Amino acid sequence: MLNRSNLLVVLALAAPMALLAANPDKPAKAKKDKGPFVAGKPAFTPDPETPEFDPTKVKADLLVPSAFKVPEEFEITVWATSPQLYNPANMDVDAAGRIWVTEGVNYRRHSGRSREGDCVRVLQDTDGDGKCDKSHVFVREKELECPLGVAVFDNVIFVSNTPNIIKYTDVNRDLKFDPAVDKREIFLTGFEQPQHDHSLHSVYAGPDGRLYFSNGNCGALFSDKSGTTFRIGGAYLNNPYAGAKSDDGHVYVGGFTASVDADGHKAKILGYNYRNSFEGVRTSFGDMFLNDNDDPPACRVSHLIEGGSFGFFSRDGKRQWRADKRPGQNIPTAEWRQEDPGIIPAGDVYGGGAPTGMCFYENGALGEKWNGLLLSCETGRNVVFGYLPKPEGAGFKLERFDFCTTNTSGVFKGSDFVGGANNLSDERHTMFRPSDVCVGTDGAIYVSDWFDKRTGGHQDTDESCSGTIYRIAPKGFKPKIPVYKLDTVEGQLAALQSPATNVRQVAFTRLKAAGDVNMPALLKLRENANPYIAARAVWLLAQLGEQGLITARIWLESEDATKRLVGLRAIRAATNDGIDIYSNLTTDLSPMVRSEVAVALRDVPAEQSVPLLVKLSHHIDGGDRSLLEAWGIGCEGKEEAVWKALKPVGAWNDDFAHITWRLHPAAAVPDLQKRAADNQLSADQRKLALDTLAFIPEASAAAAVVELAKDKESPIHADVLWWLIKRSTDEWASFGIAENLKKEGIFDPENAKLITIVTPAAIPSAVKVEEVVKLQGNAKNGAQLVTRCVMCHQINGQGVEFGPNLEGWGRSQPSEIIAQALIEPSKDIAHGYEGMEIVTKDGVTIHGMVLTEGDIMIVRSMGGQNQYVAKSRIKSRRKLDHSMMLSATQLGLNAQEVADIVAYLRSGK
Repeated sequence: MLNRSNLLVVLALAAPMALLAANPDKPAKAKKDKGPFVAGKPAFTPDPETPEFDPTKVKADLLVPSAFKVPEEFEITVWATSPQLYNPANMDVDAAGRIWVTEGVNYRRHSGRSREGDCVRVLQDTDGDGKCDKSHVFVREKELECPLGVAVFDNVIFVSNTPNIIKYTDVNRDLKFDPAVDKREIFLTGFEQPQHDHSLHSVYAGPDGRLYFSNGNCGALFSDKSGTTFRIGGAYLNNPYAGAKSDDGHVYVGGFTASVDADGHKAKILGYNYRNSFEGVRTSFGDMFLNDNDDPPACRVSHLIEGGSFGFFSRDGKRQWRADKRPGQNIPTAEWRQEDPGIIPAGDVYGGGAPTGMCFYENGALGEKWNGLLLSCETGRNVVFGYLPKPEGAGFKLERFDFCTTNTSGVFKGSDFVGGANNLSDERHTMFRPSDVCVGTDGAIYVSDWFDKRTGGHQDTDESCSGTIYRIAPKGFKPKIPVYKLDTVEGQLAALQSPATNVRQVAFTRLKAAGDVNMPALLKLRENANPYIAARAVWLLAQLGEQGLITARIWLESEDATKRLVGLRAIRAATNDGIDIYSNLTTDLSPMVRSEVAVALRDVPAEQSVPLLVKLSHHIDGGDRSLLEAWGIGCEGKEEAVWKALKPVGAWNDDFAHITWRLHPAAAVPDLQKRAADNQLSADQRKLALDTLAFIPEASAAAAVVELAKDKESPIHADVLWWLIKRSTDEWASFGIAENLKKEGIFDPENAKLITIVTPAAIPSAVKVEEVVKLQGNAKNGAQLVTRCVMCHQINGQGVEFGPNLEGWGRSQPSEIIAQALIEPSKDIAHGYEGMEIVTKDGVTIHGMVLTEGDIMIVRSMGGQNQYVAKSRIKSRRKLDHSMMLSATQLGLNAQEVADIVAYLRSGK
């Protein structure tokens, strides 16, 4: 009934990203300096709907502070706005409290609008009144086109501009790049797809002295300065590196997070198989968090376990998640493959959106109760989300709240999941597009706003390219920018305590270079009352030679689990020789400590690591998925050896069944086949055994499942058949499954009975959207009427999985969008719910969605009915030009009844 596109509009290639053009309405005074723009004909062929930019004829605009909702004890003020900056894509804070911004005037279709290229701009508050009063360009180059990252470390500036991370050194420290004096080098290169939101993102520092960055699922082929090459691809844009092994011996796919030494050596992939994580953080405790945007509504904010996969692509990177969605799975479960082994927990999956910058607040002006605050910008929802992560097993509980927003209505505009460019609005509260957030050296929070009607789809609409930076601080806050004398030990120690992440990195580097002479001061700092500041001292101490390592080891003996965890992580960062420490901590009481031990064992040879992994397994069950997955990461490449060492002499228990599922070793096939066939076990226990078999890419596993298919009375028979046909299209494609099914008399796709199922084309509607939105809907009546939709949709646990699940969908949709979906479902059919017409050689016509391709195709039709169609039987196939959802008129609904359903869906009940 409801058109999927109206539910969660997603452009497969244009993928929601975040960032899209900037802001406002306030008249800009004509000036000699016309900002980044050059009069005259653009250096590119403009979109016919985009007039040539003339700043003298454009009104700039900004949201006034009263438009925002922030926590009661805080106030929000304008720190800088156009013409001091344009289209702020990313920002950073330097040791002097200046804010550096990359601009996106040349974003996507506007390539060439700034004919000399985009720029990195420096903004300053020189008189300390809490407002920017000076702005100038540090560097502008034609090569720079909407660079998505800037990181400042004293006089070294990293700019992320695909395909390169560019390193500028401001030799004379005049805050202006002069190629005759200053240095410019390509720090790293090989990141795919320039001018693409799913490519290279910003650099940021970790507490270990290393640099971190993320890349979207456009892929990469890059080498660090040690010569280690990483090949990372996936099904998006047909990237050629999908499934290729990197020089570290691992296969990475999709988007990823990487770290590298400050000199460009020893790169490491820390997490992978994302869609497009725009930015991440690593806290002073060493915890990693990131966000990721959606395909349909399944954006997430997540805890990253080192070495973990989030499952957006298949294991070899060649299939997107929809191709592997299992019957009954909802979108968040399927998109992040939460029921697959080898996938870490997705965290807070909150629905549609377009997340961008992140930061983590540890100390500063907000007050002690806010220490440990994780902030994530969400442009699609006009909000900066806040989290105070709480340890939960080996992971974190992430409870979301709105830290800063202009839109509390729950009705969003201009984002892909609510219609994108087809659902723009001039309502001011829907135009706040927070592109980045960071903590200043004054301890306040700064948020950059790329103000626009549109976000996502690589589109923007604001021809003024305006932008704003807001400051969030306690009411009555008087900013005080610390003066860090970085050439003195005292200044370096003060900078190590800075609220600003990358300022701390400068201090770390200088203190480390001085050696153990500063150990006494660092040991004193280790006792700081703020645990984050104390942790920073431990990371540094561990890198000051043998005596420093000894001081870090002291924290391993602490009764405080966080201290033990930080001590372990600091030692890992300082030395590769930690096997004795890992051995001692395999029985630690903290699941987070044991999780860290597990991931540390991933690249340790089997003869040393398998005994320790066996010890760690004694504390694992299926209840703590983070711990199970961390342990599985440690077992990578050693699964068979670990499983054989663990296999019980007697009967299995459920804990061992989950461990086997995570390892899915080939050696387990006979036992798994017996369990899946054992009628003394519950259906869930048998299904777990079946699912484990399905992830073993061996002919023996396929043969075992074919054998299971002979029992047509089995409670899991439908699952058995689905897995066989599904796997015949991918990992088991070469194992002759179709032939074996036919040979055994289980299923003959060539002769299976097929039935005609045709979805009628929509007829002209007797109901108009304009008429519906004027009516007062009755939600109670709508709750009864919406049951007509269950032939295609699941609602409140009832109905068929064919169209999108309507659970809670209407809460974030404007009335006109819901009404449009009901009245004209064919107007905007979105990715993933397009219909196909298949005509067989014997005259059967089937309208449905093709779930799998291969020798046997699974086609799902209205009512949720699956049919298995042998490709050899198909005469023709074509894409339907109409939705398979029935319209309001076809369902016999009048205008008032549509209004009632709209009211019910908007209520979210």
